[in-house]
Amino acid sequence: MRKLIAQQWVTVDNIAAEEDGGLSFVSGEPFSDATNPAFKAGVMGFIDSVDTMILGANTYAQSKDYWPHADEQGEYGEKLNNLTKYVASSKLDAAPWGDFPAATVTRDAATTIRELKERSGKDIWLWGSLRLMRSLMDAGLVDEVRMMVCPAARGKGTRVFADRQDLKPVEATLFENGIVLLRYDISRRR
Repeated sequence: MRKLIAQQWVTVDNIAAEEDGGLSFVSGEPFSDATNPAFKAGVMGFIDSVDTMILGANTYAQSKDYWPHADEQGEYGEKLNNLTKYVASSKLDAAPWGDFPAATVTRDAATTIRELKERSGKDIWLWGSLRLMRSLMDAGLVDEVRMMVCPAARGKGTRVFADRQDLKPVEATLFENGIVLLRYDISRRR
């Protein structure tokens, strides 16, 4: 069965979005010649392990005008843009993605994820979308949380976990660029 993997960029104090919704703390992008090779290999390895992406409506709105036209993102951007995409939204009727195939809009993300998990294919990537992540965690559908911890603190903002969570550590990898990848298996906590 396919896994649903939620990935979040976070600060060391568990902030996934600054007070203004921004992500100025995100560093270590895998898309330039200057990027640490081990970090780039890790990020590219992850994107190669998924074939489907699900986004909440806000993350979709923040991404749709940039990513389909982000030629400077190279191979990473090409792979991201070619993933099958779903947008969880109660308001959208369509979710275009530039010249790439449009995302499918789902009104019931939990049912869609259950169906996708039963199909053959690679894993499913939940990209950002904190509210959606939390609702899918409550439904018992998130199998793994990947946190890309940036060497920054913000003190205020939206935390990844709004309440108490017990997680099983799977991996902790420190990259030369200061990013720490923390992977947690949450499928076993059910």
